[in-house]
Amino acid sequence: MLIDSHCHLDYFEGAERDEVVARALAAGVGRMVTIGTRLGEQAATVRAIADTYPDVFATVGIHPHNAGEREVPSVEEILREADHPRVIGIGESGLDYFYDKSPRPVQAESFRRHIAAARQSGLPLVIHARDADADIAAILEEETGKGAFPFLLHCFSSGAELARTALRLGGYLSFSGILTFPKSTENREVAAAAPADRILVETDSPYLAPAPFRGKRCEPGLVVHTARKLAEVRGLAAEALAELTTANFHRLFQRSS
Repeated sequence: MLIDSHCHLDYFEGAERDEVVARALAAGVGRMVTIGTRLGEQAATVRAIADTYPDVFATVGIHPHNAGEREVPSVEEILREADHPRVIGIGESGLDYFYDKSPRPVQAESFRRHIAAARQSGLPLVIHARDADADIAAILEEETGKGAFPFLLHCFSSGAELARTALRLGGYLSFSGILTFPKSTENREVAAAAPADRILVETDSPYLAPAPFRGKRCEPGLVVHTARKLAEVRGLAAEALAELTTANFHRLFQRSS
């Protein structure tokens, strides 16, 4: 069984969402996690999606793109939004210096609040990191010093130094369709070197469709192509890679068991 550890099923609506989930299951994807990007209405939507489909879980949190849209939430508010049996993680939260859609100090404060919620709840934090490796690493180091918390660097596209820092602090890495892109040599090198018990696969659907579908709309069923590339990079059979990443998923997202 494969698990898509990060997708955005709220992008799809109604019958189309039903079809997307059905195609994923037919492709051998046994579980999916639909991701929170805002609190309030969007968090309610992902919770409802997880309630609707037995094979879908959810996370709740505020994406760094959206961090400046409202006052930074309290830790208590994040925890209230996450108090649901189908919510298995906090986030996604983090830093995005590529688009800079929210002021960087606001992104950082929101990130720290989400870390505190993960630490307090024990739910893993799903981290978005883009063009912000040094600051992500510094915050992870500082916050881990206050007390450990489980976390996942999703859609890993950062450099090897952030990967080493995250792994040293107990984090996991999730690889997306980027792994299959011809120029993603460093991404494949990180994926090959990472400890076997710290790797996951994802689609980030509807974004970043893997080869040979690059440039098209992505959906959870396509995670099988990323998994095949990860198996190739690590010298594993596809079935062994599926078993490995499934076990890793359940170890990290313990509420999914």
